[in-house]
Amino acid sequence: KGSRMDVLEEKEEEEQREEELKALEISDSLQDVETKVSVEKVCVPSDVPDFDWSSIDTSQLPSSYKTNSLKEKKLLRIADHFLQQYAHLCPDRKPLFLHPVNECGVEKFVSTTVRPTLMPYTELYHWDGCASFVSDYLTMEPLRPPVAPPSSLYSPATILKYQRGNCFDFSVLLCSMLIGAGYDAYCVHGYATREICTLDETLEVCPLLRNPQEVPKEGMKKPDNYSIKPPLDMQSKFELQQEAKKAAETEAAQKNEDREEEKEVEKPKRDPLHGLRVHAWVLVLSGKREVPETFFINPFTGSSHSTMDEQFLGIESVWNHKNYWVNMQDCGNGCKDLTFNLGDAVCWEVLLSGSNGPLQLRPGAEEERELPDGDMDGLQDEEKDVKFDMPPSWVAPIQISPREFETRCSQGRKTILYKKGRLEKWVPYLNENGLVKRLTVYADLDCTEVVEVREWFKNREDMLDTREVNKQTQLTTEYFSPGRLLALKAHTYTSLEPETDRTMEFYHKVRVDGLQKRVENATEMTEYFVGRDDFLHVRHVEFGRRGENIPLAGTTADVNSRPILQIKERFHRNLEKPADEDVAERIFLIKEKKIRLTYHLKDRYITASKKDFFKVSERDRTGKEIILTPEKCTIYEAGSPEKEKKLLRLYKLLKELREDDKQLKQQIRRSEAEVLQILKIREDEEAAVKLSVSIYDTERNEKRRQEYEAMRNAMENELRGEEDLDYLAPFLTRVSHQEKMTKGQALRVRDDCLADLKRRLVDRANIIQARFDKAVEELQKKDQWFQENRNRLSAEEEEEFLARYSETTFQIHILALRLSRLKQTAPQKYLALSERLRKDPRLTEHLGHP
Repeated sequence: KGSRMDVLEEKEEEEQREEELKALEISDSLQDVETKVSVEKVCVPSDVPDFDWSSIDTSQLPSSYKTNSLKEKKLLRIADHFLQQYAHLCPDRKPLFLHPVNECGVEKFVSTTVRPTLMPYTELYHWDGCASFVSDYLTMEPLRPPVAPPSSLYSPATILKYQRGNCFDFSVLLCSMLIGAGYDAYCVHGYATREICTLDETLEVCPLLRNPQEVPKEGMKKPDNYSIKPPLDMQSKFELQQEAKKAAETEAAQKNEDREEEKEVEKPKRDPLHGLRVHAWVLVLSGKREVPETFFINPFTGSSHSTMDEQFLGIESVWNHKNYWVNMQDCGNGCKDLTFNLGDAVCWEVLLSGSNGPLQLRPGAEEERELPDGDMDGLQDEEKDVKFDMPPSWVAPIQISPREFETRCSQGRKTILYKKGRLEKWVPYLNENGLVKRLTVYADLDCTEVVEVREWFKNREDMLDTREVNKQTQLTTEYFSPGRLLALKAHTYTSLEPETDRTMEFYHKVRVDGLQKRVENATEMTEYFVGRDDFLHVRHVEFGRRGENIPLAGTTADVNSRPILQIKERFHRNLEKPADEDVAERIFLIKEKKIRLTYHLKDRYITASKKDFFKVSERDRTGKEIILTPEKCTIYEAGSPEKEKKLLRLYKLLKELREDDKQLKQQIRRSEAEVLQILKIREDEEAAVKLSVSIYDTERNEKRRQEYEAMRNAMENELRGEEDLDYLAPFLTRVSHQEKMTKGQALRVRDDCLADLKRRLVDRANIIQARFDKAVEELQKKDQWFQENRNRLSAEEEEEFLARYSETTFQIHILALRLSRLKQTAPQKYLALSERLRKDPRLTEHLGHP
């Protein structure tokens, strides 16, 4: 038995040596890989130079950056004790990220680096706005090495100042903003894929190109039992099914081949550090701010991810400004099976348990309890540390100026590469044409063949929002905001030359004619209407070639216009009229000199009533009036073939149609002129793009800035002039006839002077307040009038009203500023005058020296 035991022990020793050798080989290979990967390519903008963090100036930082308070030192001791327990219980896991050094080289616990802050910007009240700002404002720096957390963690204030940082810096700043906005957010220390850690989005589809979720279609309507059945199809359905099946199989096979080829090309290269790359991101738990489901935020991109996302491979710990939790769950399947109930002591080990009981003791703690009283006091102190509260953050207040918030991107621009796409962002007002974002879509992965270009604009006076250009069809689509001249909403065209293919969409609610869309080419023009009193919804016009002998509108200005061949109008049903008297469609055949009317269907009828008129001259060559004859009119009335046809009623109808014909031709010419006007305006706008500036932006609005400076100079001159005035002179004249002033007279002169100043200040405040109230009342009346008449205003009238409205708003702002300035300076003026009178030699000889 002894020999067998010796053999077994020798085998175990050999196996242990082999495992140690393998471990050494693996560690050596990992070190080699780390050295190679540490210099791998990371998606950092090439125009942003490297930064030396050791060169930053820390002399002006607050004392909290350079020293630790007693409570912070106590927290660091608790963290060290917790780390010892963790290393003893989990020897196979990597060390925790607990207390890295800050920019001053002082160890700070990671929870105290989070400083909840609510930013004074509406966009930063929501998680997506905060995430987008952080990803745009900061420049990404990779972790070196990529398999270990950083040795330092700087304050969010410093990161904002230098606009760069690693994933931990991004996460702490974003978490501080989210907690300040009311979200239940946490910083996460974990592991992710190479694409996430290196900000490589070249295999991801741009979010602007992702297809929206499909809306489920409504159920099909039940067939009508009395509907006309279609004729029988005598073709074999089996043969059709077989052909369709073969075609589908062939198409599916071709698609699979193309997909496999594309996958082979797009398949990422094997990552030797898969599962070892350290990354930090933000966890947002459901509950607060009506968040329905827990999700992750990648701070590098600002995009949200599900907790089931395969790109996140594991979690070591999470923390916020109150506590620190260690994940005790298995991450063999990534984050898919993790439970994010931080109150579960089995899944999450908490650092400061509060009233939940003492920390878990390591093995051998029972023996430590049998110690002298002095050592027991130390253990009691450690137990008291369990109920220790997190000290306040040592970080300086996080502040973002309006200029920094508007600038966003580092260097004023940012470029992101996606799969078959490139997204470029610019700061507002950086480009003279107002361009703030551009997405270029390519047909290949090498990004050489451009398919489409989308551009977004801001602050343009022509209200242009976006422009889409299809490089294959050369089709351009422009979208405009409300408030533009002629209420243009969208314009699709291939060229700005007249009489080419184009589609114009309008804001029909602000147009008098209710025009919604106009489609035009060289030979046709179709207009679509909404909400008209005459129930017209479509007008279609066909044009002929110039030079054809066709009657025109009757004016000399129409000689060079395209001749009109046909006008077709369609109307919705007017329930106030009988169906056989309510016109559904009318066609003016100009060349054939014919008018055709088609009425709406009556109930229980499958044919509609029709009338055809052959236009005749009202007078013949001799000047005699021509009477309408039955041969010039063809009538079909559904359901009443024997009904008598009165020629007088038909003659009146024909006269109305002739008048409508003339008006329609004039309206068509006006539509053509409107198209030409829009094209001319667009050419002028693109030739000289103008950007609008808010009246409150005094840095860019030169006119408002000059007005504001002039007002400020006038107020300063007024104050300076008041200081030079002799306030005592008008009151001394009352006692100047006396040889010597008594003490009572001197007191009366001083009191009268002060009372007069007080009265004048009150009168001035009352005048400004009255003007302010009047301006506010006028503004309210304008607003009420605009809301009542908004739908009836044209684009020019609305633009003129908004200009007057902004002028009134600016006047109110100036009056409020003057009133506030007066209220602030009035007590100072009163005290200054009182002090001046107290030292005036003309009164001090009677009142006594001060």
